Amino acid sequence: MGEHSFDHDYSFRDALRGGPAHRRGAGLNPGNRFEDIRLHILGEELDRQWVEREEEGGKKNRVERQVFRDRTKKIINRVVSTSDVPFDWTLNPYRGCEHGCIYCFARPYHEYLGLSCGLDFETKLIAKPDAPKLLLKELAAPGWRPEPIVMSAITDIYQPIEHTMRIARQCLEVMAEHHQPVSTMTKSALVLRDVDLWSKLAQKNAGMVIITIVTLDSELAQKLEPRASSPAGRLRAIRELTAAGIPVAVNVAPVIPGLTDTELPQILEAAAKAGARRASWVLLRLPYQVKDLFLDWLERSVHPSRAKKVESMIRQTRGGKLYNANTARGRGTGAMPMQLSQIFDIFTRKYGLNRNIKPLSGAHFVRPDLSGQMKLF
Repeated sequence: MGEHSFDHDYSFRDALRGGPAHRRGAGLNPGNRFEDIRLHILGEELDRQWVEREEEGGKKNRVERQVFRDRTKKIINRVVSTSDVPFDWTLNPYRGCEHGCIYCFARPYHEYLGLSCGLDFETKLIAKPDAPKLLLKELAAPGWRPEPIVMSAITDIYQPIEHTMRIARQCLEVMAEHHQPVSTMTKSALVLRDVDLWSKLAQKNAGMVIITIVTLDSELAQKLEPRASSPAGRLRAIRELTAAGIPVAVNVAPVIPGLTDTELPQILEAAAKAGARRASWVLLRLPYQVKDLFLDWLERSVHPSRAKKVESMIRQTRGGKLYNANTARGRGTGAMPMQLSQIFDIFTRKYGLNRNIKPLSGAHFVRPDLSGQMKLF
């Protein structure tokens, strides 16, 4: 795993010369929408530097993970709330996500870093090793009220890099010690590593986990989310978290018209049997150049006739477009989203996934004391 200072210049290419990278979601690396100039020079030299070719039943392009350390000075982020964002505070130990989910709506955030929302998003990761220390300092500030924090909103804190860097684990240790309410949404069974901390938080009504499930088809899941846990692994995570007394909800997201929409009842049934208490769903969102990434993926991964059907059905939910960033961005418009909503309501009631989960509470919050003085009592 290479480490680099966060001051490099980058050249962007639409696609790797040897074809899509092995076990990566994006087959393209679109130019940054904020950049006026795109470089297409020294392609062979760039391939030599960034792509390792291997013979494993045929030639496969491998793009190795790179980690750039972000020495940020602040870690708790205020969210400018919109009608479909039900939280006010986030904490992001990482930016970029190695899970490589082709549909990820967070991909365009990488462009604010001067990178591409394509392959860069899943291979050039930003890590914040100072996050635990910053978190302790910010929780200790007199002005901090112990409102719930979401870890994280733009990446999965349990992506593969967390196995070695353990930044999320260290942040959770701080929160568990001080009973700071926190939740996370993940596609990884790595969450089970931290069952001790989530259990400690849950005992104070200060922790909950949301497991995202897109499909129960393991083959399709591997194509959509190449480095995330399998559907079976996520259901196992629900079972074990629930057994430990941790409230668990499931998020069926995104529902992809023509591809995964018919699975909604089966996913809800499986989640309920695993122990989830509540469920939600979100329609596929394709902002900015994520449209191009997803259409390219469809051409590579789905039979041509079905690919056209999926694109057509997506457009039917967005007024003829691939995406429409209006107030219904999480639900879409038209007959199909209405039908999906009705199906969801019927089966959440049938499987008991409409139960209320008690809101996270900061009633037991203990403000960190950084004065260094010992307490008498």
